[in-house]
Amino acid sequence: MSRPFSFHISLRTKFIIFIGAIISAFYLFMLYRTAAFDEKMILKQAEQQARMLYKQILITRQWAAEHNGLFVLETAGVTANPYLEMPTITDSNGQIYHLRNPAMITRELAAYARRDGLGYFRVTSLKPINPENAPNDFEKRALEKFALGAGEVIDVDEEGEMGRVVRFVAPLRVTSSCLGCHARHGYAEGDIRGGLSITIPINWARELMGDNIRSLLLIGVASILLVTVALFLMFETLIVHRIRNLSRAMDSFPDQPPERFLAPHAFKDELDSVSETFLLFCDRLKKSRDELLRTRAQAHLNEKMASLGILTSGIAHEINNPLGGMLNCVKTMRETPGDRELVERYLPLLDKGLRQIETIMRQLLNFGRTEPLRLRKTDLKLLFDECMVLLSYKLKNIRLETDFAVSREVPVDTEALKQIFINIGLNAIQAMPDGGRLDITCHEDDVRLVLVFRDTGSGISAENIPHIFDPFFTTKGVGEGTGLGLAVTYSLVKRMNGTIEVDSEPGRGTVFTINLPLAGRGGPLAAAVNDSSKEEQDAEDSAG
Repeated sequence: MSRPFSFHISLRTKFIIFIGAIISAFYLFMLYRTAAFDEKMILKQAEQQARMLYKQILITRQWAAEHNGLFVLETAGVTANPYLEMPTITDSNGQIYHLRNPAMITRELAAYARRDGLGYFRVTSLKPINPENAPNDFEKRALEKFALGAGEVIDVDEEGEMGRVVRFVAPLRVTSSCLGCHARHGYAEGDIRGGLSITIPINWARELMGDNIRSLLLIGVASILLVTVALFLMFETLIVHRIRNLSRAMDSFPDQPPERFLAPHAFKDELDSVSETFLLFCDRLKKSRDELLRTRAQAHLNEKMASLGILTSGIAHEINNPLGGMLNCVKTMRETPGDRELVERYLPLLDKGLRQIETIMRQLLNFGRTEPLRLRKTDLKLLFDECMVLLSYKLKNIRLETDFAVSREVPVDTEALKQIFINIGLNAIQAMPDGGRLDITCHEDDVRLVLVFRDTGSGISAENIPHIFDPFFTTKGVGEGTGLGLAVTYSLVKRMNGTIEVDSEPGRGTVFTINLPLAGRGGPLAAAVNDSSKEEQDAEDSAG
């Protein structure tokens, strides 16, 4: 299964991104809350301004009503109000004055306020006496609510004639001073016959809010940058640098002392605790390693001494038997030098003993030899038949069954393979002193040569199986084996890059399975074959 693709992000980067995200989210929330608060505050301020203006206008209207209006000298633009009973008077000097009632005063003051950009206000009614006081849609809805007993009505118009405005409408109640002019219109004291509509522009607030938001954004960005730099420096100094030193100490241990990278600090923190724990661990590890090296050296020495003891005892046991007989023969021949019959009887015994010692020495040399394999293309069938002939004289009452399934020539070390055949075969024959059956098969499996030796002998106990390939290890009686056959076989198989397996139970026989790689079909011995062929060619060239 393929590994999932992933990006490597340092701990410092993750930390800074995380903190930066938190700070950014906080500033965005703060900007949102600030904008909402400013909006709410400005609207409240505009509403309060409208209420104050409403009260001031009411006071002005009340003063004008209580003084029966205000007469203004006729000038350019000052005309009579046609909706009044006595809109104009003339003094003794012939000067003409026009009456200004509260409604008209309100309208003229609104014109001044609108001219100076302070807003706009006017009197409106569902049943206006002056058509100019007819309500618009918003004012009409407010007046209808007043009829139902509602109080002031406030709304925000985003796209008014004066831009963004706050619209305020409050009811106008008929007082006793109003009846002087409006009694003839059917007004009664306490009636709500109209409302005062006030419009407050707040475009200036939007610009102010924009400037405030931009300032906050600039402060926020600068703060995030400063915090990021501070976090980077702090994280680099307090964490990353110290973790890097701890990692270097881990990588360099045990070649270099960890104290070289881990300097103590005056004010300790969690990383100092980790470093101290690592130093303690290194100290314990050094002690454990030294103790392990001493124990391993001692065990290695003990193992070598034990192996040397086994080897020397095995050699002594195997050589002392023929050597003792030979010394006895020499002593007897020396005491009777003229006995020709004795000499002729003992010389063959001396020759047999020397050959037995020679065999033991040759097996030891074969076990320990390290010269390269001498691979030759060999007819395995002929080699197999030759080995079977050598084994046949030992068979006695043992039935031999063979199955050979390799008919071609393959490159092998002939002498090594012959020793493997003979050693395993003799070991199986010696395990069946009372007779039995020996099955030997040989076949090719892909690029391997597989040899299987199956006997019906006494078998091998589980505690002895790990030692059967040790030199001079044998469970046979004196004179039945040297304990080198299987050791030599194991050494040869390993040198041929093969494997040998044993499956055995006491009383149920033993199975040896040997797998040898073949060089002829791309096996591991191909290079050895080429080297061997090159050596042969060089030898032929030298001979020529």
